[in-house]
Amino acid sequence: MPDNPLIDQISERVERLLLRHRELLRTNELLAEQVRQLTHERDSLKSRLLAARARVDALIDRLPPPHAAEGETPPAAQEAAP
Repeated sequence: MPDNPLIDQISERVERLLLRHRELLRTNELLAEQVRQLTHERDSLKSRLLAARARVDALIDRLPPPHAAEGETPPAAQEAAP
């Protein structure tokens, strides 16, 4: 069978495409792993944020009302009074 340059060109092109396909598969795997890691990190940060908010809310709830310490009537109570 004589050498056919067209078949050689097609064969080379197919080999390059297969190589590129393997590279893209590997890149996709790496990116998917990075997405998993970042999703885990985001979820962890969200959880920490919620816990911090809960602690801040608990601290705010422990504070005395702003006017109770000064012996004044709160503005809402003044508006309600006749």
